[in-house]
Amino acid sequence: METVLVEISDNKAYRLLENLEELQVLKVLKKIIQPPQKLSEKYAGKLPSDIADELQDYVTQSRNE
Repeated sequence: METVLVEISDNKAYRLLENLEELQVLKVLKKIIQPPQKLSEKYAGKLPSDIADELQDYVTQSRNE
């Protein structure tokens, strides 16, 4: 047997998977619902603080021009 990861884009497809599971054709392992992660949380702490400060100063300066 082989495990594959599938992204479901429609509720009809999920119901189809459930029907296949009832027929013992496949098995749904997990039903994971993950909320989308905010970009600010995803990239928090990725830049050193001194470079981040320089970048922020540059952005502020360019907006004022």
